[in-house]
Amino acid sequence: MPNSSKPFVITPDGYAPRLKRLRQLSGLLDNIITIPGTQIGIGLDPIIGLLPIGGDALGLIFSFYIIIEAAQLGVPAATLGRMVMNVIVDSLVGAIPMLGDLFDFGWRANNYNILLLEAALKSPHQNQKADNSFILIFGIGLFLLAIVLISIPVILIRILWQIFTGS
Repeated sequence: MPNSSKPFVITPDGYAPRLKRLRQLSGLLDNIITIPGTQIGIGLDPIIGLLPIGGDALGLIFSFYIIIEAAQLGVPAATLGRMVMNVIVDSLVGAIPMLGDLFDFGWRANNYNILLLEAALKSPHQNQKADNSFILIFGIGLFLLAIVLISIPVILIRILWQIFTGS
Protein backbone atom coordinates (compact mmCIF):
# COMPACT_ATOMS: atom_id res chain seq x y z
CA MET A 1 0.00 0.00 0.00
CA PRO A 2 2.88 2.50 0.40
CA ASN A 3 3.06 2.85 -3.39
CA SER A 4 -0.69 3.35 -3.70
CA SER A 5 -1.87 6.61 -5.22
CA LYS A 6 -4.89 6.68 -2.93
CA PRO A 7 -4.46 8.73 0.24
CA PHE A 8 -4.99 6.92 3.51
CA VAL A 9 -8.24 7.45 5.40
CA ILE A 10 -8.25 8.92 8.88
CA THR A 11 -11.44 8.37 10.84
CA PRO A 12 -10.69 8.97 14.55
CA ASP A 13 -12.05 12.15 16.08
CA GLY A 14 -13.36 13.46 12.76
CA TYR A 15 -9.95 14.41 11.34
CA ALA A 16 -10.94 13.41 7.81
CA PRO A 17 -12.88 16.58 6.81
CA ARG A 18 -10.15 18.85 8.15
CA LEU A 19 -7.41 16.85 6.51
CA LYS A 20 -9.30 16.86 3.21
CA ARG A 21 -9.61 20.66 3.40
CA LEU A 22 -5.90 21.03 4.19
CA ARG A 23 -4.96 18.73 1.30
CA GLN A 24 -7.08 20.86 -1.02
CA LEU A 25 -5.43 24.05 0.20
CA SER A 26 -1.98 22.49 -0.20
CA GLY A 27 -2.86 21.37 -3.73
CA LEU A 28 -4.12 24.85 -4.55
CA LEU A 29 -0.94 26.45 -3.26
CA ASP A 30 1.56 23.97 -4.71
CA ASN A 31 -0.01 21.97 -7.58
CA ILE A 32 -3.16 23.54 -9.01
CA ILE A 33 -1.95 23.41 -12.63
CA THR A 34 -0.10 20.38 -13.99
CA ILE A 35 2.16 21.01 -16.95
CA PRO A 36 0.82 18.79 -19.77
CA GLY A 37 2.89 15.68 -20.42
CA THR A 38 4.70 15.92 -17.07
CA GLN A 39 3.95 15.39 -13.42
CA ILE A 40 5.23 18.88 -12.58
CA GLY A 41 2.65 21.13 -11.00
CA ILE A 42 2.51 24.85 -10.47
CA GLY A 43 0.48 26.31 -7.65
CA LEU A 44 -0.69 29.70 -6.51
CA ASP A 45 2.15 30.09 -3.98
CA PRO A 46 4.87 30.81 -6.56
CA ILE A 47 2.45 32.90 -8.60
CA ILE A 48 1.43 35.18 -5.72
CA GLY A 49 5.10 35.27 -4.72
CA LEU A 50 5.70 37.22 -7.92
CA LEU A 51 3.64 40.11 -6.54
CA PRO A 52 5.98 42.81 -5.25
CA ILE A 53 6.15 43.55 -1.53
CA GLY A 54 3.21 41.57 -0.11
CA GLY A 55 3.14 38.46 -2.31
CA ASP A 56 5.52 36.41 -0.20
CA ALA A 57 3.79 37.50 3.02
CA LEU A 58 0.42 36.41 1.60
CA GLY A 59 1.85 33.01 0.67
CA LEU A 60 3.28 32.77 4.19
CA ILE A 61 -0.14 33.36 5.74
CA PHE A 62 -1.73 30.58 3.65
CA SER A 63 1.11 28.20 4.50
CA PHE A 64 0.90 28.92 8.21
CA TYR A 65 -2.83 28.27 8.18
CA ILE A 66 -2.00 24.62 7.48
CA ILE A 67 0.36 24.61 10.47
CA ILE A 68 -2.21 26.24 12.76
CA GLU A 69 -4.75 23.59 11.79
CA ALA A 70 -2.15 20.88 12.41
CA ALA A 71 -1.53 22.29 15.89
CA GLN A 72 -5.27 22.22 16.58
CA LEU A 73 -5.36 18.58 15.48
CA GLY A 74 -2.78 17.81 18.17
CA VAL A 75 0.34 17.33 16.07
CA PRO A 76 3.44 17.25 18.31
CA ALA A 77 5.67 20.29 18.66
CA ALA A 78 8.59 18.52 16.95
CA THR A 79 6.52 17.93 13.82
CA LEU A 80 5.16 21.48 13.94
CA GLY A 81 8.74 22.72 14.17
CA ARG A 82 9.67 20.82 11.02
CA MET A 83 6.60 22.24 9.28
CA VAL A 84 7.55 25.77 10.36
CA MET A 85 11.09 25.28 9.05
CA ASN A 86 9.72 24.20 5.65
CA VAL A 87 7.69 27.39 5.42
CA ILE A 88 10.50 29.63 6.70
CA VAL A 89 12.89 28.26 4.07
CA ASP A 90 10.21 28.76 1.42
CA SER A 91 9.47 32.32 2.56
CA LEU A 92 12.99 33.60 3.16
CA VAL A 93 14.49 32.19 -0.03
CA GLY A 94 11.31 33.19 -1.88
CA ALA A 95 11.83 36.81 -0.81
CA ILE A 96 15.08 37.04 -2.79
CA PRO A 97 14.25 38.71 -6.12
CA MET A 98 14.41 36.40 -9.16
CA LEU A 99 16.21 33.52 -7.40
CA GLY A 100 13.39 33.25 -4.89
CA ASP A 101 10.78 33.15 -7.61
CA LEU A 102 12.53 30.21 -9.28
CA PHE A 103 12.94 28.48 -5.90
CA ASP A 104 9.20 28.82 -5.22
CA PHE A 105 8.40 26.74 -8.30
CA GLY A 106 10.49 23.82 -7.02
CA TRP A 107 10.13 23.90 -3.23
CA ARG A 108 6.73 22.59 -2.18
CA ALA A 109 6.60 23.41 1.53
CA ASN A 110 2.84 22.89 1.75
CA ASN A 111 2.98 19.41 0.20
CA TYR A 112 5.82 18.46 2.55
CA ASN A 113 3.82 19.75 5.49
CA ILE A 114 0.76 17.72 4.54
CA LEU A 115 2.95 14.61 4.41
CA LEU A 116 4.28 15.42 7.89
CA LEU A 117 0.74 16.00 9.16
CA GLU A 118 -0.49 12.70 7.73
CA ALA A 119 2.43 10.83 9.28
CA ALA A 120 1.72 12.38 12.67
CA LEU A 121 -1.98 11.53 12.45
CA LYS A 122 -1.28 7.92 11.45
CA SER A 123 0.23 7.20 14.84
CA PRO A 124 -1.30 9.61 17.35
CA HIS A 125 -0.41 7.41 20.33
CA GLN A 126 3.30 8.00 19.63
CA ASN A 127 2.91 11.76 19.53
CA GLN A 128 2.78 14.30 22.28
CA LYS A 129 0.41 17.18 21.58
CA ALA A 130 1.66 20.73 21.18
CA ASP A 131 0.74 22.99 24.06
CA ASN A 132 -0.87 26.43 23.91
CA SER A 133 2.40 28.24 24.62
CA PHE A 134 3.90 26.75 21.44
CA ILE A 135 0.94 28.05 19.44
CA LEU A 136 1.31 31.53 21.01
CA ILE A 137 5.06 31.67 20.28
CA PHE A 138 4.32 30.40 16.78
CA GLY A 139 1.81 33.21 16.21
CA ILE A 140 4.29 35.85 17.37
CA GLY A 141 6.98 34.35 15.14
CA LEU A 142 4.57 34.40 12.18
CA PHE A 143 3.88 38.07 12.75
CA LEU A 144 7.59 38.94 12.93
CA LEU A 145 8.40 36.89 9.84
CA ALA A 146 5.62 38.64 7.90
CA ILE A 147 7.12 42.00 8.88
CA VAL A 148 10.55 40.87 7.63
CA LEU A 149 9.10 39.59 4.36
CA ILE A 150 7.34 42.88 3.73
CA SER A 151 10.38 44.95 4.79
CA ILE A 152 12.94 43.25 2.52
CA PRO A 153 11.35 44.30 -0.81
CA VAL A 154 10.56 47.79 0.52
CA ILE A 155 14.19 48.31 1.54
CA LEU A 156 15.47 46.93 -1.79
CA ILE A 157 13.13 49.20 -3.75
CA ARG A 158 14.20 52.21 -1.69
CA ILE A 159 17.91 51.45 -2.27
CA LEU A 160 17.37 50.95 -6.00
CA TRP A 161 15.36 54.18 -6.17
CA GLN A 162 18.19 56.09 -4.50
CA ILE A 163 20.76 54.57 -6.84
CA PHE A 164 18.83 55.39 -10.00
CA THR A 165 17.58 58.84 -8.99
CA GLY A 166 20.73 59.92 -7.18
CA SER A 167 18.76 61.19 -4.20
